[in-house]
Amino acid sequence: MKAILSREPGPPETLTLENLPDPKPGKGEALIAVKACSINYPDVLIIEDKYQFKPPRPFSPGAEVAGVVEAVGEGVTNVKPGDRVIAFPSVGGLAEKVVAHAAGCIPMPDAMPFEDGAALMLTYGTSIHALKDRAKLKAGETLLVLGAAGGVGLAAIELGKATGARVVAAVSSQDKADLCLAHGADSAVVYPAGPFDKDQAKALAALFKDAVGPNGADVIYDPVGGDYAEAALRAIAWEGRFLVVGFPAGIPKIPLNLTLLKGCQIIGVFWGGFVARDPKGNAANVRELMQLYAEGKIRPEVSERYTLAQAPQAIARLASRQAKGKIVVTID
Repeated sequence: MKAILSREPGPPETLTLENLPDPKPGKGEALIAVKACSINYPDVLIIEDKYQFKPPRPFSPGAEVAGVVEAVGEGVTNVKPGDRVIAFPSVGGLAEKVVAHAAGCIPMPDAMPFEDGAALMLTYGTSIHALKDRAKLKAGETLLVLGAAGGVGLAAIELGKATGARVVAAVSSQDKADLCLAHGADSAVVYPAGPFDKDQAKALAALFKDAVGPNGADVIYDPVGGDYAEAALRAIAWEGRFLVVGFPAGIPKIPLNLTLLKGCQIIGVFWGGFVARDPKGNAANVRELMQLYAEGKIRPEVSERYTLAQAPQAIARLASRQAKGKIVVTID
């Protein structure tokens, strides 16, 4: 089989396309013929040894795939050869075949394209866990989504609207604002590029306050971090909930006196940890997402498609922070 390999820490251009023996499923595992693999921010970090998990080299990045089960190992009863599934190998997805834990495989509806399957769970799984389990977002509340044109941002918009919230999308360009409005956001605000000095940070906070209105945002969804986090937190409502989702703009330093003055909460969102600790809760969320997909209330925005040989460019594209929606590598 062909696979993209990381043989040394470095940027996407250090990745190589190579031929490898087909893997074989072990006990409790499934061998999957990969049809699509989405690119996520951990793929950017893991190839440079900047992610919390450092797999032994050589390895193939790619943690979210959709494909067809080819074979199963001992003791597997929940999937069988021929099944269409979504799977989550910790690494290895940017290859023609990958082995994954069978218990974590999610059956994929026949009507769901492989691209949608590969683009669905990490973003929507993260966002439903954030909004439903962590923030307990309610109908009528105001949700401010930073980085709203990215995969998790668009998922948060759609899930926020499905909950009945008023959704304000915050993005870095007008074309991204238009995309968010097309996905159901009630309004959108365009913020400037950071980093910011003191006066610029104050202006950014004012921009967010104007966007959410005088009562502030009940929930803030932040997959961006950096200087944007504090500015957004200053626009939070009394007893609001600030969701910490990611840090592509850097890990923020929040003055904790703001939490006292706002009576608010800063809440961490770690979907992978939730899946491991509460598989029943995650399964309930998966069922809800599949129902929302069937009803047309959520739909991944697959904005760019690459071949397996082009996978390094796909990772570089996501690293540039210019991508909208999800980037997917398709495999014949």
